[in-house]
This record gives sequence, C-alpha cells and structure tokens, in this order.
Amino acid sequence: MSDQPTRRPRVIIIGSGFGGLFAAQALADEPVEVTVIAKTSHHLFQPLLYQVATGILSPGEVAPATREILAAHQNTEVVLGTVRSIDVGSRTVSVSILGLQYDYDYDYLIVAAGSVTSFFGNDHFAHDAPGMKNIDDALELRGRIYGAFELAEISAARGEDEDAARLMTFVVVGAGPTGVEMAGQLVELSKRTLEREFRHIAPQDARIVLMDGGDCVLSSFHPSLQAKAQAELEEMGVEVRLGAMVNEVDELGLDYRGPDGENHRIEAVTKVWAAGVTASPLAALLAEQVGLEVDRGGRLPVNDDLTLAGHPEVFAVGDMVAHDEVPGVAQGAIQSARHAAAQIARAVEGKPESRPFTYFDKGNMATIARFRAIAEVGSVRVTGFTAWTMWLVVHLFYIIGFKSQVTTLLHWAVTFVGRDRAQRTITEQQVFGRLAMEQDDRRLPEAMGRIMRPMGAARRPVADETVDEPADQG
Repeated sequence: MSDQPTRRPRVIIIGSGFGGLFAAQALADEPVEVTVIAKTSHHLFQPLLYQVATGILSPGEVAPATREILAAHQNTEVVLGTVRSIDVGSRTVSVSILGLQYDYDYDYLIVAAGSVTSFFGNDHFAHDAPGMKNIDDALELRGRIYGAFELAEISAARGEDEDAARLMTFVVVGAGPTGVEMAGQLVELSKRTLEREFRHIAPQDARIVLMDGGDCVLSSFHPSLQAKAQAELEEMGVEVRLGAMVNEVDELGLDYRGPDGENHRIEAVTKVWAAGVTASPLAALLAEQVGLEVDRGGRLPVNDDLTLAGHPEVFAVGDMVAHDEVPGVAQGAIQSARHAAAQIARAVEGKPESRPFTYFDKGNMATIARFRAIAEVGSVRVTGFTAWTMWLVVHLFYIIGFKSQVTTLLHWAVTFVGRDRAQRTITEQQVFGRLAMEQDDRRLPEAMGRIMRPMGAARRPVADETVDEPADQG
C-alpha cells in the first residue's frame, strides 16, 4: 500500500473580479487546491471606479490586494499573469507572466475573465476617449479631467477663450449607470469642489454633455425612473443628447449623427467612453474549441449549470456568459461564481449530478449625484435621498475589507457633506503613460527574459499568434 497522499483536485480560477474572488472564497474550506490567475494584483470594485476618476476615492479603496483578501485561505495561491490560451482537451491554461509563458494543469476550471470596453469596431476612439474598466483608465481620466481645468485657466489668462471653452467641455458617451454617474460627478466637481479655486475661469460654467445612441437614459430601469433620472440630470445642467451615434473622435472633440440624421460636432478635449462592453476574448477561444459561436456581445454560450458544452469540468461565470439567468452586473458574477464553486464541491464529494443555475434579482440602482439616485427592487421604485442612502449602504457592504469600508465612508462624508475631494493628485504619467506603454510593449518579453533568466524556471516565449489580452481580471 502506497504511503503517498492522495492528490487533491486542482481548481484554476481565471480572474480576480467579483466572479473570481467569490468563487475562491466559496472553495476556501473544500478539499481542493485553488489557483487564482489574474492580470492584476488586486480585486477591483468596478461600480465605484468613476469615484476614483473624479477624485473622491483612492485606488486602494476600490482595489484591495487579492493576496491580502485570500491570505487566510490555506488551499489557495495567487498567480499574477495574463491568460493567453486554454486547452480544454489537455486541461491546461497557458499564462503570460511578464513576457514569459507558463502552463498550469487543472481538474476543474472557472473562467471569470469579465469584459472590456467596446468601441463598436472603432478601437482608435480609445486614444482620445478612454473607457472606464480598470484603475489605469480611472487614473488617466482623473489626470485628463483635472488637467483640463488647469489648462483652461492658462488659456483664459492668455485671452484664448475658444481654447478655454473646448477645455471646459466634457462629453460622456453612454447613458447607462456608469455614464450617468460620471456625468453627475462632473457637475458636482465643477459646481462644488472647484467653484472658488480659479482666478480666470468659472468652473461652474463647465459644459457637461451626456450622449447615447438609444432613446432613453438608464435603459435597464423602469420608464418612470428613466424619466426621473433624465429630469434630474437636466436640472443639474447636464445636456442630455439621445439618439446620438458617434462617428469619429479626435483630440479636440467628436462628431456624431443626431436623431435628425444630420452630422454634428462637439468641441471637447475630455471625452469619457461608457457606451458598451464586450466579453473577454477567452469566451471566443472556448467557444471555438467546442464548436460554438459567441453572441453579438462576444459572450460564451453555456449549459444551464454554467458548464461548457461537453466539458462538465469547465465553468464560465459573470459578464462573459450568454445565459438568460446571468445579467452583466456584480450580482450576476457573484451568484454564478458561488454556483460554480458549489457544483465543484459536490463533484469532489462524489455527487456529480448537475444543478441548473437560478439568479435571484436583488434589484437595480444608480446614483445621479449627491443626494440623488434611483432604485428598483421588484415592483418597488424609489428616488431621491432615500434611494441615494440605499445606494450608499449597498455599495459600502460589498466593498471588501473593514479598512476600505471605513476610509470610503470617511471620504464620502468629506465629499458629500462638504465639498472637498482628497484624491486630486494628477501627473503627466497618468495621462500619457498608457500611450507610451502601447508603443514600447514589444520590448517587454526581451527585457524580462534577461531579468528572469537566472531564475532557471521552465518557460517558453510568448507566441505572436496568442489570443488578445483577456478582459478585466481584476
């Protein structure tokens, strides 16, 4: 009889967002070995990312370290790297770590790679209209927003009123929750925080434009709440333009086709893209391996129990899943991740029977500005201060870690009760660093090869034909 201990099943989780993190936590006490692979070292609370962009919160408050969160889980390890490919036949995951590639084997796989900003086939828009899906996006936007006011002050002092007007015009593309919340905070920033700080410009005169190709704001809400939200925005001074399809974006503004069919232009240096998302490229990679096709949003078709067709050991959860029961919100990722973890736990116990996933709708809410929000829980619809308070409580509850909860509450008190914002530091590197990295990223594998060669680890170069970098894994 062998004295060798029985190897525990290996579970790989791809992504450290809501899906990945909650799956790992659900498996903490199970007899499995868990490896969480993500391209960032943090768990991102994405619904509050716009508050990082507008100076209310720091990155650390919405993005605590994944290792810190999972430190007490003795069966879990964390790997920083980008998943380049998955082979469901050989049950391996290939990971790029600082330009070098490593393979990991699994018995069970949970793919929670999330989604990325969609520019609807116009990826060059990102150069002048960043999305808001990660910390880099938020810090870049913070630099652009606060930098626009600084440059406008200089232009106005020199009598260059046309340049100042262009700099003090802010356009948010996309009138979903992220776009509405960003537009509202731009108003709060200009009318409250910066009101008395400049000598040659009046920040409260900043022009805020919110545009969307649809015929309403917050399309996922009840029509009565949509109308209330739009009325609140317009009362605050936001220009709401619906039926507006963006044709082109450049550094000085954007062109769009209005509902009248005519082309129009808005001169604006700062643009924010919040118009749409598409699933991680890993969804298409998995679909191709089993002979399926992704939907229009790039999402992966799965079985009722969230497994991949023909592969009961592979689960997909969250935004990347084409399943009627999985909405593209945090609760969809959390609940589907917990379901996948429970299925794996049952299989390890020798109970492999499949259980379909059922989503419990806990409601929908969006904040518009200070003391203004809307909330919808079943047939109950709430607006105003009550909805705003509900929004605060729910979001505070889901922030990971007592330390982050306390500091977030303090910053909210300073910003919403007073008028200050603690996180206003901006640098040129935040604004232009991404562009520089895009130009130099081909040098990374060679450089890291020189650095890591003495380590002697088994590795291989990243192939040029590997899948594009996957979606938000943090």
